[in-house]
Amino acid sequence: MKAPRTSATITALPRNPSPLAPSSAVPTSLAAAFDPALPAPNRQARLTAALPPVIRQLLAQGRTDRRPRFGEDGFDGMIELWSPPDGVTAAQASLARRSLEELYATVLVPADSDHLLGRVLTLLSHFPAKGLSPEVERMMALDWAEDLGEYPAWVIDAAARNWRRSRKWRPSIAEMRALCEELCAPERALAGRLGALAAAAPCDARGLGLQAVATGALRRMGGAG
Repeated sequence: MKAPRTSATITALPRNPSPLAPSSAVPTSLAAAFDPALPAPNRQARLTAALPPVIRQLLAQGRTDRRPRFGEDGFDGMIELWSPPDGVTAAQASLARRSLEELYATVLVPADSDHLLGRVLTLLSHFPAKGLSPEVERMMALDWAEDLGEYPAWVIDAAARNWRRSRKWRPSIAEMRALCEELCAPERALAGRLGALAAAAPCDARGLGLQAVATGALRRMGGAG
């Protein structure tokens, strides 16, 4: 019998990763475990601790390869290539899929459109543009809402807070997207690994597996791993 084909996820790594702090209590759900106010490593550690034990074990057994990443300006940090361990069973893959669905239904659920539009309008009002009518301003905000619509509310709020506290000029959509990507990178990396576990399931008697479900989840991530 041919071994099931495994998939890998690629994750950008921070240049100076912080040590993970252990949690004093293990939450009973991903929603209960998540606290957006915590530093990124602590958020990821708490979410991982809230996963079923067998999923935590599989995540720990995965294979990791770190490689340099190069952009237009040369070296741009490291990327992490993660592959699931061999022998993932259908039951384990199904459990990973359920954990992935819970993660997307809670921590990574896209922001409500009204909340997103309100946050964008408020942020732009801190950096008024000369010569633009209110109608044009609102149309611009709608563009922002469309281009940031994939991100959770907590990511949008954190990005807006970060920008208005550290910048003196109006942000571009590309700058805000880059900031949002950075803010939710640990959660998307975890989702990518769960998706890889779900996709590692062996096919059933009809030749069907969980790859389609996992692939759909990864597409919602916009290609993040």
